[in-house]
Amino acid sequence: MNTPNEPDIKAALARMTAPYLDTDLVSAGAVRGVGVDGANAAVQLRLGYPADGFIDALGERVAQGLAASGAAPGVVVDADWKVFSHRVQGELKPHGQIRNIIAVASGKGGVGKSSTAVNLALALARDGARVGVLDADIYGPSMPRMLGVEGRPDTDGERIVPHLAHGLKVMSMGFLVEEDTPMIWRGPMVTSALQQLLGETDWGELDYLVIDLPPGTGDIQLTLVQKIPVAGAVIVTTPQDIALLDARKALQMFRKLDVTVLGVVENMSTHVCSHCGAEEPIFGTGGGERMAAEYEIPLLGQLPLDMAIREALDAGRPTVVAEPESEITASYLEFSRRTAAALSQCERNLKMDLPQINVENR
Repeated sequence: MNTPNEPDIKAALARMTAPYLDTDLVSAGAVRGVGVDGANAAVQLRLGYPADGFIDALGERVAQGLAASGAAPGVVVDADWKVFSHRVQGELKPHGQIRNIIAVASGKGGVGKSSTAVNLALALARDGARVGVLDADIYGPSMPRMLGVEGRPDTDGERIVPHLAHGLKVMSMGFLVEEDTPMIWRGPMVTSALQQLLGETDWGELDYLVIDLPPGTGDIQLTLVQKIPVAGAVIVTTPQDIALLDARKALQMFRKLDVTVLGVVENMSTHVCSHCGAEEPIFGTGGGERMAAEYEIPLLGQLPLDMAIREALDAGRPTVVAEPESEITASYLEFSRRTAAALSQCERNLKMDLPQINVENR
């Protein structure tokens, strides 16, 4: 049996893939330390993204891999995770209580952006993160119905207290107006209202705030992104060319405004028949992959078009909550983990030093 040594252990770790990233554990910055004491060895790993659902399996996989390679037969692996704050665009300052704001956007309506945003938030929370959702679609707020909450939010005298739904903190203009009341507002009023919802809500400490942006790339979207400190954006599209045309415009908008685009997610990738379970690509195939390759960004996921998703949202219990062990939920988890992992590789915001959230008591 070889005596373990640090160079051999690190070399073995450099051959192991980091979860949900196309790179190894060392390159991903996940190796905090390696210790060797005679025949004993210890490895400390820390991921920069939520990992409650797979962190134990990662530790076991790494220990088995090190033993199989001969680098450290009796190694002890300690694996945990912590979400860090990442750089926002331009000269904007990050929100004081929110480590990262993730904008979910599309160049057009009808691609399932809101359902994608809400299930992304729920999947991040399922992996242990503290998450909020801001429904920024003033003209068509849907989060109250999707999350099964209603009524005006309370205040503490100074700040708005967000609603709680399935572990998420939620704020939407839909809580402040009747469901059938049209919002006949011009752009400046919309952006002012959303800045108030973001800045005057008592979010508490969050790892992520997922913002469901209104569709399009017009003045409202432009002004919002210029004024809201965004750590990363996710572009939602469907496979067909018409949707991709507008998704490209959304991506270019973020890039021109110096917002990091984390990747593209292809929604309605395949239709799942509710009778026989057969899958059919009714909107075409490969659109998300082509866009990801064209702009050199990750394809974060391919989500199905399934009646169960619509039924769950209409009932106020999105799929990740309603069917936690389903294949659909597994696809949302894959998407959320790839999104958070992609953000973890971005430049950190060293100016923001929130207190450590105890990962054992989330």
